[in-house]
Amino acid sequence: MHKLDFPKDFLWGTATASYQVEGAAHEGGRSDSIWDIFSRKPGAVYGGENGEIACDQYHRYKEDIALMAELGFKSYRFSIAWPRIIPGGDDGKVNKEGVAFYKDLIKELHAYNIKATATIYHWDLPQSLEDKGGWAERRTAEAFAEYAKVCFAEFGDTVDQWITINEPFCVAYLGYAFGVHAPGICDIGKAVRAVHHVNLAHGLAVKAYRAAGLKAPIGITWNPNTPRPATDREADKQAALVARAVETEVFMLPILGKGYPDLVLKELKLPVPIQDGDLDSISQKIDFIGVNYYNEQPVAFDPNGQFKYGAKPSWQNTSDMGWPTVPGGLARQLLWISGISGGLPIYITENGFASDDKPDENGRVHDIERIKYVRRHLEVCAGLIKQGVNLKGYYAWSFMDNFEWAYGYTRRFGIVHVDYVTQKRTPKDSAYFFRDVIAGFGEW
Repeated sequence: MHKLDFPKDFLWGTATASYQVEGAAHEGGRSDSIWDIFSRKPGAVYGGENGEIACDQYHRYKEDIALMAELGFKSYRFSIAWPRIIPGGDDGKVNKEGVAFYKDLIKELHAYNIKATATIYHWDLPQSLEDKGGWAERRTAEAFAEYAKVCFAEFGDTVDQWITINEPFCVAYLGYAFGVHAPGICDIGKAVRAVHHVNLAHGLAVKAYRAAGLKAPIGITWNPNTPRPATDREADKQAALVARAVETEVFMLPILGKGYPDLVLKELKLPVPIQDGDLDSISQKIDFIGVNYYNEQPVAFDPNGQFKYGAKPSWQNTSDMGWPTVPGGLARQLLWISGISGGLPIYITENGFASDDKPDENGRVHDIERIKYVRRHLEVCAGLIKQGVNLKGYYAWSFMDNFEWAYGYTRRFGIVHVDYVTQKRTPKDSAYFFRDVIAGFGEW
């Protein structure tokens, strides 16, 4: 018999993001975000789909939280929608209806003894700020700090854990370099500026948090890309280091007080718009690191690549996203992060598998491939804890099927199936697998 063995205080959670699940896009005083506008652009999102209704969690949060409790989850990682809190983006006018929604959600979580883990920014920038230049402009970092102050003042110590920003890589690169996420811009110069301004936004928010005297842990969530070299050739090893520097270290190292990597500033000469005092602001003390992990890719030297590297094919089984299942990559990544961070507490804030799950004739959803994926990654997590990695918790992505950004509703990550017509929630077999693991019966 194989058994998953975790410490008794290991935090088991599940996660979603505001635009992906809330719906009610035109209710409660909410303004348009960049994803509302991007979704209206022909060809930007599969089938012209959007998050206007999504999973309707705005109206159904009590049902969802009751189901989380039934499954045994101890924490819910949700995100706060900036357009619900300050619809004008940076005009300082706080929307009381938006504040009330999150207060009610947090109250409901606590009624079930579920911790509230709040992500302040999960990609839904108010469109009014994008109209002024978005993350390519320093003023957005300053506006974010003011928005974060409102969150701290309104929700205070009712939030059990705070995450400033989710996946800065996606904010800066997918949004401003590759154009596949909102706002859909393809400009490497703007992307580099966005890298720095997202880092600065995080630091200014943490500084404001410390000034507010709140005591709950605060951190940030990264989706680190730490690729392995495709071969043992020195050129490919160097390519992997360059990829890690450009895609990960530019976010992690400044926040950990190590500054931007020389490889990025001096060798690649990326024009990061650093001003006096910025690095001190960015490197505020954090209490934990959030890691979103899905896969690891091999990379090789590519003379035609923008930064002289490129991804190579993998042999592993893939999800509906085309992502290979590489549990060993999670081990390599967390060991590296543990080393460079000095052993800061780490939470897996997202981990999951996309597959096209449908209820059978009996209404059950047998998502065996997802269970295989999760089980293998949890085995890695349990092993790393025994090796001394300070891994404190794991959040399943996602609690339920939802709007998967540019893929619309064609990719299902949920451990709970959602019928997007009726909004019926149906726990999948993976949800019951998690229930057993959390209860201490993760065996097979």
